[in-house]
Amino acid sequence: MDRRTFLNSLATTASIATVASVAPSLMQGAVAQQPPTPYGAPISADAAKKALVAAEAEAKKNNWSVAIAIVDTTGSLTMFLKLDHTQTASVEIAIGKARTALDFRRPTKALQDVVAGGGGGLRLLSVRGAFLLEGGVPIVVDGKVAGAIGVSGATSEQDAQVAMAGAAAAAA
Repeated sequence: MDRRTFLNSLATTASIATVASVAPSLMQGAVAQQPPTPYGAPISADAAKKALVAAEAEAKKNNWSVAIAIVDTTGSLTMFLKLDHTQTASVEIAIGKARTALDFRRPTKALQDVVAGGGGGLRLLSVRGAFLLEGGVPIVVDGKVAGAIGVSGATSEQDAQVAMAGAAAAAA
């Protein structure tokens, strides 16, 4: 790893750690009242494949061209699929949504809502590398976060629908 890559990753980690420590105080309603789900063992290849197959089926059923990214508890890409005719930008966005859902241990919709509320929630915009758009969902297996799934290419709500289908299949 070269020096620039190392420093960038260190800065990103520090930003996420700082905001993660204040994020619960920024969250309002039910999201703030529930402690985040603890991390568990990384998602298995079989569970990640189940998530990918279910998410792909949901997207195809609705004729949505999306990119689907699944990361394990280290944030490493475990599975990825870009359906035909998906815009190029959706690749990095899907991966970013998955990593953001993993880092914060909550759906990215919760973070999007905090930012939309303005005020102190706007501090989340300073988190380097965070994708504060609906469509990222933690994958919870046996009550612990095993990874996350991010989807991009349709509307944010549709991305979330695809991601939730994948997360549910991995947990089953």
